[in-house]
Amino acid sequence: MYLGLGSNLGDRFAYLQAAARALAADRRFTLLRTSSVYASRAVGENAGGEFLNSAVAGLWEGTPDELLEMCQAIERDQGRVRPYPKAPRTLDIDILWWEGLELNTPHLRVPHEHLRERAFALVPLLEIAAHLHDPRTGAPLSASLTTNLLEQGIETVDRSDLLAEPARV
Repeated sequence: MYLGLGSNLGDRFAYLQAAARALAADRRFTLLRTSSVYASRAVGENAGGEFLNSAVAGLWEGTPDELLEMCQAIERDQGRVRPYPKAPRTLDIDILWWEGLELNTPHLRVPHEHLRERAFALVPLLEIAAHLHDPRTGAPLSASLTTNLLEQGIETVDRSDLLAEPARV
């Protein structure tokens, strides 16, 4: 299972690290790998400043709804508020992909409904899971990474593991 992490308020890198540490600390979650950290422009009106984004691979011993509840609790613990859609945020944790699972409920869609349209989610995910294929068509997920998508503006800012101390320049 793969999660996307994002932050565009405060010490963005520290929020991503706090999320990775909180995930790793939960007995139901096994953190397997983290991607590099990427900088990207915010998407949508009133979305705020530049985001830092990363992806994590993990194993979850529970239901998708329980994972969503845990992710939202971590967001709240890190000061996330939701005054309006796409508001700037200290932390955002999205369930991007769950191998073998397609889910479409009013509160959760897996794979993430906008994954193929957002470089800030797709690039970190493909860094740690280049093998993924579309569950409906069988096409490699990497085929979604088009020139137009990369023109959204995304760049690597840190290649260290989120659980390690940052190698900032």
